[in-house]
Formats: sequence, structure tokens, C-alpha cells
Amino acid sequence: MRRILLLLFIGFAVSLTSCRNDFEFEPSTGDLRFSKDTVYLDTVFTNIGSSTYTLKVYNRSNKNINIPSIRLGEGEASKYRLMVDGIPGKVFNNIELLAKDSMFVFIETTIDYNEYANNTTTFLYNDKIYFDNGANEQKVELVTLVQDAIFIKPDRPLPTDAKETLNVNGLDDDILGHELTTPEELHWTNDKPYVVYGYALVPNGRTLSIDPGTRVHFHADSGLIVDSSGTLNVNGTLSSDPETLENEVIFEGDRLEPGFADVPGQWGTVFLMSGNDNQINHLTIKNAVIGLLVERANEDQPATPKLNITNSQIYNSSVYGMLAQRSVVNGDNLVINNAGEAGLACSLGGTYRFRHCTFGNHYSTFNQVPVLVVDYLDTEQGTLVADVDAKFENCILYGSSNYGILFDRKGADTNPPTSFNVDLDHCLIKFSDYSNQFTGKELYKFENSTEFDMVFYNQCLYAKTSTENNPEFFAPNRNNLNIIQGESAAEGVAGQAVANSVPFDINGVSRTNAPDIGAYESTVMPE
Repeated sequence: MRRILLLLFIGFAVSLTSCRNDFEFEPSTGDLRFSKDTVYLDTVFTNIGSSTYTLKVYNRSNKNINIPSIRLGEGEASKYRLMVDGIPGKVFNNIELLAKDSMFVFIETTIDYNEYANNTTTFLYNDKIYFDNGANEQKVELVTLVQDAIFIKPDRPLPTDAKETLNVNGLDDDILGHELTTPEELHWTNDKPYVVYGYALVPNGRTLSIDPGTRVHFHADSGLIVDSSGTLNVNGTLSSDPETLENEVIFEGDRLEPGFADVPGQWGTVFLMSGNDNQINHLTIKNAVIGLLVERANEDQPATPKLNITNSQIYNSSVYGMLAQRSVVNGDNLVINNAGEAGLACSLGGTYRFRHCTFGNHYSTFNQVPVLVVDYLDTEQGTLVADVDAKFENCILYGSSNYGILFDRKGADTNPPTSFNVDLDHCLIKFSDYSNQFTGKELYKFENSTEFDMVFYNQCLYAKTSTENNPEFFAPNRNNLNIIQGESAAEGVAGQAVANSVPFDINGVSRTNAPDIGAYESTVMPE
């Protein structure tokens, strides 16, 4: 037994020695390989932390190595932060890396723009990660564009440490936000981008004016509220560069990394409950929960929300592009695409007129529709109904689902019944009713009609199959709903009288001669 135990002990010692030899580490010789020569941390706003970026470091050799030093060039003073082997810091010593193995270096930054005085609103911040030193030293560049901004936050000085909340009739009192009161707060310019935390409130009797080229970035669960007698004027103008949109006003989230460019639901909504003449021109809204919410806050609110919106775009909304309830909305050259429920939802009645608009929906599934028109709203207190009067002229209603427009009516059974008048005139409509579930239903009689309380279809084109009367959008999944010249069914068939009243398309192209249906006149698709 003693001999057996001795042999086991010797075998165990040999195995330990063998393992120790396998994991002997030699000094690095400067032959590391990297997933990137330069790590671009994209654009960050002053004092807002970046996302976490990844650098992968490879040991391609057959030897286990010891990296004597991994450090930021500016050392502890650097505005970058690293995590190496799960340990946070800015300077690391004796990092081991096995043969044919790799490791991750995670990189973040937070930079105060005011520490770097310059004459512009942006600057590049640079540093380097150094691996090893002396003759074996290697480096990876770090680059970040830092942008100055104007912050609107719920942090007005209060008697206590509580955050500022909004007092809006019909809304919860615990909505974090900031009431815009000063002339500077009520005039947004293009000098610097705006970053909004919580909800910015345009109070009663005040007007928020937004200049051409203004950029507004909303944090998560943030947005803009216009109270019942406040006013919103978005004064964007036509841009000469379709890529930079230098004169467009843009509302989007505050995550500036390319990976967030088209992610829906990053912020809340623009909530318009004002009964004044609100004007929106050349506004792009991206990646909200509801792009535009136009409705009364409650039953006691006397104002009927009113909006004139022209030459504007709403993309990538997680629920609705525009949700309007008991409102008055006029839209010309409006484009809405990609929404989780419906691009445009006219709910609980209202008065709506849309001319030369393009309503698409090419969301992640096939259950969403471009346009939904209903006359009711289900609440905890019961079902509310209201009259609907909607008119679509020279509009495209076409998405990836089978139906470009759907209706739902409950007011026919009330006493007195509500009116449900929807007029579609010279529109291109996708309606592929393969299962015949809408055949014979009153609201879906695709024929000219003058009957009361019905949907009127006048001189419309219908896409009853996936290939029939296709508008031939450039790239609908990427929110490019321009139509292809020589291929689109929408070419040259719009009503001339309506086109004369909206004589230029959203890009400023004349449509007074043989006009096309939709917000865009056809053009040659770039190669």
C-alpha cells in the first residue's frame, strides 16, 4: 500500500510539473495582431458616456507570452477607460496571453467638451493604447468626435432634491420634464444640437420655434409635449444635399453609433395636444415609439388639436408613425414608413386631409399596415366613438403586408350613429385580399360610390397581387420611398387639380406636368 501511495504521489507531481511547463510564459516580442488598427468611438455628446467598444488582441505564435505593459498614452489622465482581462483601469502590467489565443480589450469614454476650448462645436479627441515598450512597442489608435450640445433636463432648482415634473392637464403629475419658459428655451437654433432628458413642455400661451438645420436628440423615455394652447412651429427648409439634409430639422435618439441609426423605440414621442395652428415643415422624425401623437389629453380638454405638416418624414416607430385622435390634421408631401402597428393611425374620429403623401410600412413582420382608420377608442370607462372625415388625394398606401389601408367602425351601432366618411381619390392602394375575408363588406367596396357613411374610391389604382400596380420604391426597407422612373405604376396618373395645389414634391421637383402619385416625382434609380 505504501508503494502504491508513493507511485501516486510521484505521478501527481510529474503531472503538476508537466502543466507548469505547458504554461511557461516568455516576454512578448512585438508580434501581436489586432482586430483594428484604429478604434473609432463615433460621436459622443459632452459629458455623456459612450457605448462600449471592443478591440481583440491575438497571439498568433506557438508560445505563451507575457505582455509587460498595456497602457493608455495619456495614462491616468486619459479620457478613455479600458477593461483588460476583466479588470478596469488605464495602465496594466504583465498580462499573460496563451499561444494561439486572443483576448478582448473593452474601451469607453466620457469627455467634457468645456475642457478643450476651441472655436467650433466639435473636436476630435485622440489617444493610443500601447502594448509593450521599447523595440517591441505596438499601438492602436483611439479616435472620438466630441460634440458640444444644449441640454434640456428636469433639473430646475427646487426646494428639495426632487426632479422637476410637468403639470399638464390630463397627464400624470410624475412625468419628468422641463417647462420651456425663457426666450432661449423657446427658440431652438442650429448652432448646437439639443439633447432632451425627460419631456420638454411648451406651456399654454407660448410658442416653440425651431430653425432650419436644427438637430434634436431625445434620451430614452423622453420627448416633446405641446400643451393645449401652446404652439409648435418647425421651420425646416429644402436641403441641397440629400445625404446631409443641412436644412432639415431632425428629431432622433441620443445614441449616435451607426448600430442605432435605424433602431425603433429609442425615445418617446412628440405629443401635440394644442388647438392652435401648429406648423411643421421639413421635419424628419426617426426611431421613436410614436413619432407624432396628436390628440387631447383627456375628455375635459376643450381644444381640438390642429396640425399642418408638409415635406416631412417619419421612420422606424416601434408603435405608430403618427397617431391622431379627434384631431384636425392636414398633410402634404408627408412620408411615413416602418412602424410596429401602423404608419398612420386615425383613431377615434377626426378630420384629416392628406395630399401627395406616401404611406408605406415595411417593418420586420407582415402584420403592420401603412394606414388605419377607426372611429372608436376602447377605454377603462367604455368605448368612445366619434365622427370620421378623412380624405386621401394622390397618395400611395403600400407596404409589405397585404393591405395598404384598413378600417374599423363601431359608431354604426350607436344612437345616433357616427358618420364614417373616407375618400380615396387618385390613390395607389395595395389590397391583396387572397382569402376574400373583406369581400362584400361595406367599407371595402372598391368601386366609385356616392352613398353616405361609406368609403369612396375615385380613380384609384389597386394592387391586388404582389406584382400588380407596384409603386417600385427605391429601397423601402431602408426608408427610401422614391419611385423608379419608367417602372412605377404611380407615374403620370395623379389628379392634376390636386397636384396644382401642391406644385412641388418633397424634393422640390415640379409636378405640374403629368404628376405622379405620392410624395415623390419619379427619378432614375442610382446604380
